[in-house]
Amino acid sequence: MTLDGSGSPRSLDPSRPRVQAGPMAETYHHEPPYTIGVICGSIAASSINRRLARALIKLAPPALQCSFIEIDQLDLYDRDRDDAYPPEAVELKRAITEADGILIVTPEYNRSIPGALKNAIDWASRPYGENALNRKPVGIIGTSPGGIGTAVGQQHLKTIMSFCNAPMMNEIEAYVQYKDGLVDDDDDVTVESTKEFLSTYMAAYDDFVRRVLTVLPKADGSTAAG
Repeated sequence: MTLDGSGSPRSLDPSRPRVQAGPMAETYHHEPPYTIGVICGSIAASSINRRLARALIKLAPPALQCSFIEIDQLDLYDRDRDDAYPPEAVELKRAITEADGILIVTPEYNRSIPGALKNAIDWASRPYGENALNRKPVGIIGTSPGGIGTAVGQQHLKTIMSFCNAPMMNEIEAYVQYKDGLVDDDDDVTVESTKEFLSTYMAAYDDFVRRVLTVLPKADGSTAAG
């Protein structure tokens, strides 16, 4: 899904009926609310992606309790420290582990993701066998002044997260072109069609988290994560 700065979506049909799952899909690991860790790929205080992230938190359905997981205090990842993680990295892994899902809101730098975000993923996913992102439902979204709205950077991020065994929401995709005033100082989206689309995105992410955390009965009566 691509969205330009005017808020005009190119490919989204909100009237398309959803396929209703059977009753067994209504059993979850736990009932809502679900805790969502929001990671902004930019560590700049003036980041437009942090603005977008705050707006998304405000638009999130009540079942999603969103809070930021900060990455700006992390040292560069060093495998020689795998046996003695620094406190900031320990806290990052704890926050990701305890979250039910992760929402990454990131800019695109040089047709890829920011180094700070890649560094955070390296800390979170290592050492081998202690990957905090394993089976964690992930949503990816980003904004940029450019017309492609972080599309290439998101594709690189999906490759990385796939290796980390993190289920990713692949529909709806959201590449938002940012124009001045799109998000105001109260974290409200000022373009109504964009606000509607972003609300739809957060509702879809809510549904995705529920599906990833669904428990389905096996033939022997035990349960397995869906």
